[in-house]
Amino acid sequence: MKVRVMLVRDGRGRREDIVLDTPEAAFGFLKPKFQGLDREHLLRVDLDARNQANGHETVSIGTLTASLVHPREVFRAAILGCAAGVILAHNHPSGDPAPSPEDRETTRRIKSAGDLLGIPMIDHIIVGGERFFSFRQAGLL
Repeated sequence: MKVRVMLVRDGRGRREDIVLDTPEAAFGFLKPKFQGLDREHLLRVDLDARNQANGHETVSIGTLTASLVHPREVFRAAILGCAAGVILAHNHPSGDPAPSPEDRETTRRIKSAGDLLGIPMIDHIIVGGERFFSFRQAGLL
């Protein structure tokens, strides 16, 4: 069996050239992407060496209260796109951005996988309406 792997850009826009070097900047970039969603969505934002967004991808769509994710899905396109780092983000439709025990465990697993791959997870942002929680800012990364 012959296998071929390719990265295909969506083509609906150019590179995003937005520097995401603070949790506030990341929240400003992510907030519109989560507005109006009634289920948890997990996004990955690929960053270059200067923390500019190279693109983003919805990795998982879950239920009202949970989203299943595996490191291979998180890092597949990040590897192909030569990302220097990633920001993981998901929403809490309840509006409360406080991390659950599952959020903490997922963050730990994804961070460990990124460390092994040499693609560090710069932050994990939870968006809850007009508020956010940053694992980096809370000292949990």
